[in-house]
Amino acid sequence: MNITLRQLTYFKALAEHGNFGRAALAERVSQPALSMQIKGLEDMLGAPLVERHARSVVLTPFGRRILKHAEAVLDQMRELEEAARWKDGLAGRLALGVIPTVAPYLLPGLLARLRAADIALDVQVHEAQTARLLADLAAGRIDAAIMALPSGAEGMIERRLFDDAFLLAGSPARIAALGVDAETLRPTEIGGAQLMLLDEGHCLTDQALEVCGRGRGHAQINTGASSLATLSRLVSAGFGLTLLPEMALKTEAQDLTVMRFAAPEPYRTIGLVRRATSPRAEWFEALAALIIDLSDTLKLAEGDTAGVA
Repeated sequence: MNITLRQLTYFKALAEHGNFGRAALAERVSQPALSMQIKGLEDMLGAPLVERHARSVVLTPFGRRILKHAEAVLDQMRELEEAARWKDGLAGRLALGVIPTVAPYLLPGLLARLRAADIALDVQVHEAQTARLLADLAAGRIDAAIMALPSGAEGMIERRLFDDAFLLAGSPARIAALGVDAETLRPTEIGGAQLMLLDEGHCLTDQALEVCGRGRGHAQINTGASSLATLSRLVSAGFGLTLLPEMALKTEAQDLTVMRFAAPEPYRTIGLVRRATSPRAEWFEALAALIIDLSDTLKLAEGDTAGVA
């Protein structure tokens, strides 16, 4: 019997997606090629693994047992590959996930520093929302992810990197209409002003709602923008106020008036997350150190506070 890792990988994908077409798409192969590998695995094992229906498949009892073995084998192979890949620290290939409200502001500087540290390092960036990144981490599709903490996921190790303050942003007229100053401004005291936030799925939206003490059903909440760039353009046009993370201000706040909140300032914590099963932590700590060093350049310097009250 000569069962291959490819067959086990395809079988796992088929079990996850419940459909030959979707599984083939996920594995970037043709549907006939994936179907042939599954049939070959069944022939070697001597029993069907799935019940085939017109648009879906269902695992047989035997298939469910084999799936557990397949997952165990694939997990062990992944750990073996990781151990070999990280034997020299941060080297070789790095698959890094980043949430969209961090990626545009952190990645240019980080990738430049990574390349300067090791020109041969192959960095593959995956930009996605938190839930997708955690799923990719668990499945071994990425090695680490930069996201807001806590992630709330089991089987992960989190490393705090830096705190990113929230500032109130709006058009000059909107900010002036508040009638408050920075010494007394609190997130829960911005009155009935329209609050513009990112759409569903962005953890930044949940954090902003919590900071402001508002729920999603609040009459003055608009969660429609898909990026901070779109959000800042809407707010600069006078459609409402928003909370912008400090790391985005240099890029997104050129046409906005921005106010800091009274101490203690609200903030989000940005961290680096990896699987607890990933071997050798040297590469993880090396990556964290690079990001921490870079984070100071993302904050407003004393001489760079024009437009910030």
